[in-house]
Amino acid sequence: MSIVTVQLGQCGNQVGQELFDVICEDGQKEVYQGGSGTERFFHHNTTGELTARAVLIDMEPKVINHSMSKAAKSGKWRYGETSHFSQKQGSGNNWANGYCVHGPRHREAMEDVVRREVERCDRLAGVVTMMSVAGGTGSGVGTYVTQCLREAYPHSFILNHLTWPYSTGEVIVQNYNSVLTLSHLYGLSDAVLVHENDAVHAVCARLLNIKHISFGDVNGVIAHQLAGILQPALTPDSYGVYSRNPLGELVSSLVCHPEYKLLSVCSIPQVASSSMAYSVFSWPGLLKHLRQMLISNARMEEGIDWQVRAPPVQCGGAESARSFRATGFNRSLANLLILRGKEVFSAEADGLQEAALYTSWLPSREAFSVWKSPVSFNKYERSATLVSNSQTLLEPLDNMVRKAWNMFASRAYIHQYTKFGISEEDFLDSFTSLEQVISSYTQLG
Repeated sequence: MSIVTVQLGQCGNQVGQELFDVICEDGQKEVYQGGSGTERFFHHNTTGELTARAVLIDMEPKVINHSMSKAAKSGKWRYGETSHFSQKQGSGNNWANGYCVHGPRHREAMEDVVRREVERCDRLAGVVTMMSVAGGTGSGVGTYVTQCLREAYPHSFILNHLTWPYSTGEVIVQNYNSVLTLSHLYGLSDAVLVHENDAVHAVCARLLNIKHISFGDVNGVIAHQLAGILQPALTPDSYGVYSRNPLGELVSSLVCHPEYKLLSVCSIPQVASSSMAYSVFSWPGLLKHLRQMLISNARMEEGIDWQVRAPPVQCGGAESARSFRATGFNRSLANLLILRGKEVFSAEADGLQEAALYTSWLPSREAFSVWKSPVSFNKYERSATLVSNSQTLLEPLDNMVRKAWNMFASRAYIHQYTKFGISEEDFLDSFTSLEQVISSYTQLG
Protein backbone atom coordinates (compact mmCIF):
# COMPACT_ATOMS: atom_id res chain seq x y z
CA MET A 1 0.00 0.00 0.00
CA SER A 2 1.20 3.49 -0.84
CA ILE A 3 1.55 6.66 1.19
CA VAL A 4 1.09 10.09 -0.37
CA THR A 5 2.77 13.03 1.32
CA VAL A 6 1.42 16.56 1.01
CA GLN A 7 4.19 19.11 1.65
CA LEU A 8 2.89 22.52 2.64
CA GLY A 9 4.74 25.81 2.97
CA GLN A 10 8.47 26.35 3.29
CA CYS A 11 9.03 24.04 6.24
CA GLY A 12 6.84 21.21 4.95
CA ASN A 13 8.54 21.19 1.57
CA GLN A 14 12.04 21.27 3.03
CA VAL A 15 11.37 18.48 5.54
CA GLY A 16 9.61 16.42 2.87
CA GLN A 17 12.54 16.68 0.48
CA GLU A 18 14.91 15.50 3.23
CA LEU A 19 12.56 12.63 4.09
CA PHE A 20 12.50 11.30 0.54
CA ASP A 21 16.30 11.50 0.40
CA VAL A 22 16.55 9.33 3.52
CA ILE A 23 13.93 6.82 2.36
CA CYS A 24 15.50 6.50 -1.07
CA GLU A 25 18.98 5.94 0.35
CA ASP A 26 17.75 3.45 2.94
CA GLY A 27 15.49 1.57 0.52
CA GLN A 28 18.35 0.92 -1.89
CA LYS A 29 20.31 -1.04 0.71
CA GLU A 30 18.07 -4.06 0.90
CA VAL A 31 14.73 -5.29 -0.40
CA TYR A 32 12.36 -5.95 2.46
CA GLN A 33 10.31 -9.12 2.50
CA GLY A 34 7.04 -8.26 0.81
CA GLY A 35 8.57 -5.48 -1.28
CA SER A 36 11.10 -2.68 -1.20
CA GLY A 37 10.65 0.10 1.32
CA THR A 38 10.73 2.57 -1.56
CA GLU A 39 7.49 1.22 -3.02
CA ARG A 40 5.45 2.97 -0.34
CA PHE A 41 6.78 6.38 -1.24
CA PHE A 42 7.87 6.19 -4.89
CA HIS A 43 6.53 5.06 -8.23
CA HIS A 44 8.38 4.68 -11.53
CA ASN A 45 7.73 7.27 -14.20
CA THR A 46 7.72 6.58 -17.93
CA THR A 47 11.54 6.60 -18.06
CA GLY A 48 11.87 4.26 -15.10
CA GLU A 49 13.02 6.89 -12.62
CA LEU A 50 11.83 6.87 -9.02
CA THR A 51 9.22 9.57 -8.57
CA ALA A 52 8.03 10.60 -5.14
CA ARG A 53 4.39 10.05 -4.24
CA ALA A 54 4.22 13.65 -3.12
CA VAL A 55 2.35 16.89 -3.68
CA LEU A 56 4.15 20.19 -3.11
CA ILE A 57 2.04 23.21 -2.18
CA ASP A 58 3.17 26.73 -1.37
CA MET A 59 1.86 30.19 -2.11
CA GLU A 60 5.32 31.19 -3.35
CA PRO A 61 7.29 29.18 -5.94
CA LYS A 62 10.85 29.58 -4.63
CA VAL A 63 11.00 26.70 -2.14
CA ILE A 64 9.12 24.32 -4.44
CA ASN A 65 11.48 25.05 -7.32
CA HIS A 66 14.48 24.52 -5.08
CA SER A 67 13.13 21.23 -3.69
CA MET A 68 12.34 19.88 -7.15
CA SER A 69 15.74 20.91 -8.49
CA LYS A 70 17.59 19.40 -5.54
CA ALA A 71 15.72 16.11 -5.89
CA ALA A 72 16.44 15.89 -9.61
CA LYS A 73 20.13 16.64 -9.08
CA SER A 74 20.43 13.75 -6.61
CA GLY A 75 20.25 11.36 -9.55
CA LYS A 76 18.29 8.91 -7.39
CA TRP A 77 14.74 10.24 -7.44
CA ARG A 78 12.64 13.21 -8.47
CA TYR A 79 9.30 14.87 -7.92
CA GLY A 80 6.55 14.57 -10.53
CA GLU A 81 6.59 17.39 -13.07
CA THR A 82 2.93 18.23 -12.41
CA SER A 83 2.72 17.30 -8.71
CA HIS A 84 3.00 20.82 -7.37
CA PHE A 85 0.97 23.98 -6.93
CA SER A 86 2.22 27.49 -6.18
CA GLN A 87 1.27 31.14 -6.55
CA LYS A 88 3.26 34.35 -6.53
CA GLN A 89 2.19 35.81 -3.17
CA GLY A 90 2.49 34.19 0.25
CA SER A 91 0.16 34.25 3.25
CA GLY A 92 2.11 36.83 5.22
CA ASN A 93 2.55 34.58 8.29
CA ASN A 94 -1.19 34.89 8.85
CA TRP A 95 -3.21 31.73 9.45
CA ALA A 96 -6.47 33.47 8.52
CA ASN A 97 -5.07 34.58 5.17
CA GLY A 98 -4.04 31.01 4.37
CA TYR A 99 -7.18 29.31 5.66
CA CYS A 100 -9.88 31.82 4.65
CA VAL A 101 -8.41 33.29 1.45
CA HIS A 102 -5.75 31.20 -0.31
CA GLY A 103 -7.26 27.85 0.63
CA PRO A 104 -10.79 28.42 -0.73
CA ARG A 105 -9.52 30.42 -3.71
CA HIS A 106 -7.29 27.59 -4.94
CA ARG A 107 -9.21 24.59 -3.61
CA GLU A 108 -10.04 23.04 -6.97
CA ALA A 109 -6.48 23.28 -8.29
CA MET A 110 -4.96 21.83 -5.09
CA GLU A 111 -7.50 18.99 -4.97
CA ASP A 112 -6.74 18.13 -8.60
CA VAL A 113 -3.01 17.84 -7.89
CA VAL A 114 -3.65 15.56 -4.90
CA ARG A 115 -6.19 13.48 -6.82
CA ARG A 116 -3.72 12.79 -9.65
CA GLU A 117 -1.14 11.57 -7.16
CA VAL A 118 -3.64 9.36 -5.32
CA GLU A 119 -4.77 7.81 -8.60
CA ARG A 120 -1.20 6.63 -9.24
CA CYS A 121 -1.47 4.39 -6.15
CA ASP A 122 -2.72 0.82 -6.52
CA ARG A 123 -3.99 1.06 -2.95
CA LEU A 124 -3.83 4.16 -0.75
CA ALA A 125 -2.74 3.53 2.83
CA GLY A 126 -3.17 7.16 3.77
CA VAL A 127 -1.82 10.68 3.57
CA VAL A 128 0.95 12.36 5.54
CA THR A 129 0.72 16.14 5.56
CA MET A 130 3.85 18.06 6.53
CA MET A 131 3.75 21.67 7.73
CA SER A 132 4.94 24.22 10.23
CA VAL A 133 2.44 25.73 12.66
CA ALA A 134 4.17 29.13 12.91
CA GLY A 135 3.58 30.76 9.55
CA GLY A 136 0.61 31.35 7.28
CA THR A 137 0.75 28.96 4.33
CA GLY A 138 1.91 25.82 6.13
CA SER A 139 -0.50 26.32 9.00
CA GLY A 140 -3.45 28.07 7.35
CA VAL A 141 -3.47 26.50 3.90
CA GLY A 142 -2.28 23.25 5.48
CA THR A 143 -5.30 23.15 7.77
CA TYR A 144 -7.63 23.93 4.87
CA VAL A 145 -6.05 21.20 2.71
CA THR A 146 -6.39 18.69 5.56
CA GLN A 147 -10.07 19.58 5.78
CA CYS A 148 -10.43 18.93 2.04
CA LEU A 149 -8.56 15.63 2.33
CA ARG A 150 -10.87 14.46 5.08
CA GLU A 151 -13.88 15.21 2.91
CA ALA A 152 -12.41 13.62 -0.23
CA TYR A 153 -10.92 10.52 1.44
CA PRO A 154 -13.07 9.88 4.52
CA HIS A 155 -11.86 6.29 4.96
CA SER A 156 -8.13 6.92 4.54
CA PHE A 157 -5.77 7.62 7.40
CA ILE A 158 -4.43 11.15 7.76
CA LEU A 159 -1.29 11.79 9.79
CA ASN A 160 -0.43 15.46 10.28
CA HIS A 161 3.24 16.09 10.90
CA LEU A 162 3.75 19.47 12.59
CA THR A 163 6.99 21.34 13.15
CA TRP A 164 6.70 23.40 16.32
CA PRO A 165 8.46 26.81 16.27
CA TYR A 166 11.34 27.85 18.51
CA SER A 167 10.06 29.06 21.87
CA THR A 168 12.14 32.24 21.55
CA GLY A 169 10.03 33.15 18.54
CA GLU A 170 10.22 32.96 14.77
CA VAL A 171 7.06 34.96 14.02
CA ILE A 172 5.40 37.47 16.38
CA VAL A 173 1.99 35.81 15.90
CA GLN A 174 3.26 32.22 15.90
CA ASN A 175 1.25 31.31 19.00
CA TYR A 176 -1.99 32.50 17.37
CA ASN A 177 -1.20 30.46 14.26
CA SER A 178 -0.32 27.42 16.36
CA VAL A 179 -3.53 27.58 18.41
CA LEU A 180 -5.71 27.91 15.33
CA THR A 181 -3.88 25.13 13.49
CA LEU A 182 -3.86 22.55 16.24
CA SER A 183 -7.44 23.16 17.38
CA HIS A 184 -8.76 22.66 13.84
CA LEU A 185 -6.57 19.66 13.02
CA TYR A 186 -7.62 17.87 16.17
CA GLY A 187 -11.05 17.23 14.69
CA LEU A 188 -9.73 16.28 11.24
CA SER A 189 -6.63 14.18 11.74
CA ASP A 190 -6.25 10.58 12.90
CA ALA A 191 -2.99 11.51 14.64
CA VAL A 192 -0.81 14.60 15.04
CA LEU A 193 2.94 13.96 15.21
CA VAL A 194 4.93 16.92 16.57
CA HIS A 195 8.60 17.83 16.31
CA GLU A 196 9.78 20.76 18.42
CA ASN A 197 12.51 22.88 16.86
CA ASP A 198 14.05 23.53 20.28
CA ALA A 199 14.43 19.81 21.00
CA VAL A 200 15.81 18.98 17.56
CA HIS A 201 18.20 21.93 17.72
CA ALA A 202 19.56 20.56 21.01
CA VAL A 203 20.17 17.18 19.36
CA CYS A 204 22.15 18.88 16.59
CA ALA A 205 24.25 20.86 19.06
CA ARG A 206 24.85 18.41 21.89
CA LEU A 207 24.78 14.99 20.22
CA LEU A 208 25.76 15.59 16.60
CA ASN A 209 28.30 18.33 17.51
CA ILE A 210 27.21 20.65 14.72
CA LYS A 211 28.82 24.04 15.33
CA HIS A 212 26.75 26.27 13.05
CA ILE A 213 23.28 24.76 12.96
CA SER A 214 21.15 25.45 9.90
CA PHE A 215 17.51 24.68 9.16
CA GLY A 216 18.87 21.97 6.89
CA ASP A 217 20.51 20.27 9.88
CA VAL A 218 17.29 20.47 11.90
CA ASN A 219 15.23 19.18 8.98
CA GLY A 220 17.69 16.32 8.50
CA VAL A 221 17.21 15.07 12.06
CA ILE A 222 13.42 15.33 11.71
CA ALA A 223 13.52 13.42 8.41
CA HIS A 224 15.59 10.58 9.84
CA GLN A 225 13.23 10.18 12.78
CA LEU A 226 10.21 10.16 10.47
CA ALA A 227 11.82 7.60 8.19
CA GLY A 228 12.59 5.47 11.24
CA ILE A 229 8.84 5.30 11.84
CA LEU A 230 7.60 4.92 8.27
CA GLN A 231 10.05 2.40 6.82
CA PRO A 232 8.85 -1.25 6.76
CA ALA A 233 8.91 -3.23 9.99
CA LEU A 234 7.45 -6.46 11.33
CA THR A 235 4.45 -5.97 13.59
CA PRO A 236 3.39 -8.52 16.25
CA ASP A 237 0.59 -9.81 14.00
CA SER A 238 2.44 -9.69 10.67
CA TYR A 239 3.53 -13.37 10.69
CA GLY A 240 6.87 -12.61 9.12
CA VAL A 241 5.58 -10.23 6.44
CA TYR A 242 6.32 -6.52 6.65
CA SER A 243 3.35 -4.30 7.45
CA ARG A 244 1.43 -3.17 4.40
CA ASN A 245 -0.31 -0.23 6.06
CA PRO A 246 2.05 1.59 8.43
CA LEU A 247 -0.31 4.52 9.01
CA GLY A 248 -3.16 2.23 9.99
CA GLU A 249 -0.88 0.22 12.27
CA LEU A 250 0.51 3.42 13.80
CA VAL A 251 -2.92 4.88 14.56
CA SER A 252 -4.34 1.63 15.92
CA SER A 253 -1.31 1.20 18.18
CA LEU A 254 -1.23 4.72 19.60
CA VAL A 255 -4.54 6.55 19.21
CA CYS A 256 -7.20 4.58 21.05
CA HIS A 257 -9.30 7.62 22.04
CA PRO A 258 -10.15 10.75 19.97
CA GLU A 259 -9.22 13.02 22.89
CA TYR A 260 -5.60 11.85 22.72
CA LYS A 261 -3.97 12.39 19.32
CA LEU A 262 -0.65 14.09 20.12
CA LEU A 263 2.39 11.99 19.30
CA SER A 264 6.04 12.72 20.02
CA VAL A 265 9.12 10.83 18.88
CA CYS A 266 12.65 10.22 20.10
CA SER A 267 15.44 8.11 18.63
CA ILE A 268 18.54 6.45 19.98
CA PRO A 269 21.43 6.46 19.27
CA GLN A 270 22.19 9.86 17.79
CA VAL A 271 25.93 10.25 17.41
CA ALA A 272 28.22 12.48 15.37
CA SER A 273 29.85 10.71 12.42
CA SER A 274 33.30 11.41 13.87
CA SER A 275 32.38 9.42 16.98
CA MET A 276 30.89 6.38 15.29
CA ALA A 277 34.14 4.42 15.21
CA TYR A 278 34.41 4.70 18.99
CA SER A 279 30.78 3.89 19.81
CA VAL A 280 29.36 0.49 20.69
CA PHE A 281 25.63 -0.05 21.16
CA SER A 282 23.86 -3.03 22.71
CA TRP A 283 20.12 -3.63 22.90
CA PRO A 284 20.02 -3.70 26.74
CA GLY A 285 21.91 -0.40 26.93
CA LEU A 286 19.83 1.32 24.26
CA LEU A 287 16.52 0.22 25.76
CA LYS A 288 17.56 1.14 29.30
CA HIS A 289 18.34 4.69 28.18
CA LEU A 290 15.22 4.92 26.03
CA ARG A 291 13.01 3.88 28.94
CA GLN A 292 14.50 6.57 31.15
CA MET A 293 14.14 9.15 28.39
CA LEU A 294 10.44 8.34 28.30
CA ILE A 295 9.97 8.47 32.06
CA SER A 296 11.87 11.72 32.56
CA ASN A 297 10.50 13.34 29.39
CA ALA A 298 13.97 13.75 27.83
CA ARG A 299 14.44 13.99 24.05
CA MET A 300 18.02 12.71 24.06
CA GLU A 301 20.13 10.36 26.12
CA GLU A 302 22.60 13.03 27.20
CA GLY A 303 21.68 14.53 30.56
CA ILE A 304 18.89 12.07 31.42
CA ASP A 305 17.48 12.64 34.91
CA TRP A 306 17.97 9.21 36.44
CA GLN A 307 16.32 10.38 39.67
CA VAL A 308 12.87 10.25 38.05
CA ARG A 309 11.34 6.85 38.78
CA ALA A 310 8.18 5.11 37.77
CA PRO A 311 5.72 5.06 40.71
CA PRO A 312 5.20 1.65 42.34
CA VAL A 313 1.42 1.90 41.96
CA GLN A 314 -0.91 3.69 39.61
CA CYS A 315 -2.55 6.90 40.71
CA GLY A 316 -5.40 8.67 38.99
CA GLY A 317 -7.30 11.89 38.59
CA ALA A 318 -6.07 14.99 40.38
CA GLU A 319 -3.38 12.98 42.12
CA SER A 320 -1.91 12.03 38.74
CA ALA A 321 -1.93 15.66 37.64
CA ARG A 322 -0.13 16.77 40.81
CA SER A 323 2.36 13.92 40.39
CA PHE A 324 3.24 15.04 36.86
CA ARG A 325 3.71 18.67 37.90
CA ALA A 326 5.67 17.85 41.03
CA THR A 327 7.95 15.01 39.93
CA GLY A 328 8.20 15.40 36.18
CA PHE A 329 7.21 11.76 35.67
CA ASN A 330 5.83 11.39 32.17
CA ARG A 331 2.82 9.08 32.04
CA SER A 332 1.81 7.46 28.74
CA LEU A 333 -1.42 6.46 27.13
CA ALA A 334 0.39 4.29 24.57
CA ASN A 335 3.88 3.74 23.19
CA LEU A 336 5.22 2.21 19.99
CA LEU A 337 8.81 0.97 19.96
CA ILE A 338 10.49 0.38 16.58
CA LEU A 339 13.75 -1.57 16.65
CA ARG A 340 16.02 -1.94 13.63
CA GLY A 341 19.30 -3.73 13.12
CA LYS A 342 21.50 -6.61 14.14
CA GLU A 343 20.13 -9.33 16.43
CA VAL A 344 16.88 -7.41 16.73
CA PHE A 345 14.79 -10.47 17.56
CA SER A 346 16.80 -11.05 20.73
CA ALA A 347 16.03 -7.56 22.06
CA GLU A 348 13.83 -7.57 25.18
CA ALA A 349 11.74 -4.47 25.84
CA ASP A 350 9.85 -5.57 28.96
CA GLY A 351 10.94 -2.45 30.83
CA LEU A 352 8.80 -0.31 28.54
CA GLN A 353 5.73 -2.44 29.24
CA GLU A 354 5.56 -1.86 32.99
CA ALA A 355 2.02 -1.00 34.08
CA ALA A 356 3.27 1.93 36.17
CA LEU A 357 4.25 3.80 33.01
CA TYR A 358 0.71 3.87 31.66
CA THR A 359 -2.73 5.19 32.41
CA SER A 360 -4.81 3.03 34.72
CA TRP A 361 -7.69 2.61 32.27
CA LEU A 362 -5.75 0.87 29.51
CA PRO A 363 -3.85 -2.39 30.19
CA SER A 364 -0.15 -2.06 29.42
CA ARG A 365 -0.24 -5.13 27.17
CA GLU A 366 -2.61 -3.17 24.90
CA ALA A 367 -0.85 0.17 25.34
CA PHE A 368 2.63 -0.99 24.29
CA SER A 369 3.62 -2.30 20.85
CA VAL A 370 6.94 -3.34 19.33
CA TRP A 371 7.85 -3.39 15.64
CA LYS A 372 11.12 -4.96 14.52
CA SER A 373 13.27 -5.17 11.42
CA PRO A 374 16.67 -6.86 11.01
CA VAL A 375 17.59 -4.21 8.42
CA SER A 376 19.93 -1.59 9.87
CA PHE A 377 18.98 2.06 9.50
CA ASN A 378 20.67 5.46 9.44
CA LYS A 379 24.28 4.21 9.67
CA TYR A 380 23.67 2.50 13.03
CA GLU A 381 24.12 -1.24 13.53
CA ARG A 382 21.31 -1.08 16.10
CA SER A 383 18.78 1.72 16.52
CA ALA A 384 15.48 2.34 18.29
CA THR A 385 12.68 4.84 17.73
CA LEU A 386 9.96 5.46 20.30
CA VAL A 387 6.68 7.06 19.24
CA SER A 388 4.77 8.11 22.33
CA ASN A 389 1.24 9.25 23.07
CA SER A 390 2.01 10.69 26.47
CA GLN A 391 2.33 13.87 28.51
CA THR A 392 5.51 14.78 26.62
CA LEU A 393 3.89 17.67 24.74
CA LEU A 394 1.77 18.90 27.65
CA GLU A 395 4.16 21.62 28.83
CA PRO A 396 4.95 23.14 25.40
CA LEU A 397 1.25 23.04 24.48
CA ASP A 398 0.30 24.71 27.77
CA ASN A 399 2.95 27.41 27.25
CA MET A 400 1.83 28.07 23.69
CA VAL A 401 -1.83 28.44 24.66
CA ARG A 402 -0.93 30.69 27.61
CA LYS A 403 1.17 33.02 25.46
CA ALA A 404 -1.53 33.20 22.80
CA TRP A 405 -4.19 33.93 25.41
CA ASN A 406 -2.12 36.75 26.91
CA MET A 407 -1.86 38.35 23.47
CA PHE A 408 -5.56 37.80 22.82
CA ALA A 409 -6.55 39.34 26.16
CA SER A 410 -4.81 42.56 25.12
CA ARG A 411 -6.30 42.29 21.60
CA ALA A 412 -2.84 42.33 20.06
CA TYR A 413 -2.89 41.77 16.29
CA ILE A 414 -6.49 40.52 16.35
CA HIS A 415 -7.41 42.92 13.54
CA GLN A 416 -4.93 41.14 11.29
CA TYR A 417 -7.11 38.03 11.56
CA THR A 418 -10.58 39.52 11.62
CA LYS A 419 -9.99 41.32 8.33
CA PHE A 420 -9.64 37.90 6.66
CA GLY A 421 -12.72 36.40 8.28
CA ILE A 422 -11.61 34.91 11.62
CA SER A 423 -13.75 36.29 14.45
CA GLU A 424 -12.95 36.62 18.13
CA GLU A 425 -15.45 33.80 18.71
CA ASP A 426 -13.32 31.57 16.47
CA PHE A 427 -10.33 32.32 18.69
CA LEU A 428 -12.34 31.53 21.81
CA ASP A 429 -13.53 28.23 20.33
CA SER A 430 -9.92 27.30 19.56
CA PHE A 431 -8.78 28.17 23.09
CA THR A 432 -11.61 26.11 24.56
CA SER A 433 -10.75 23.14 22.38
CA LEU A 434 -7.09 23.12 23.37
CA GLU A 435 -7.81 23.74 27.05
CA GLN A 436 -9.81 20.51 26.94
CA VAL A 437 -6.85 18.69 25.35
CA ILE A 438 -4.54 20.09 28.04
CA SER A 439 -6.96 19.00 30.77
CA SER A 440 -7.22 15.49 29.34
CA TYR A 441 -3.47 14.98 29.16
CA THR A 442 -2.92 16.53 32.60
CA GLN A 443 -5.30 14.04 34.13
CA LEU A 444 -3.89 11.08 32.25
CA GLY A 445 -3.72 8.42 34.93
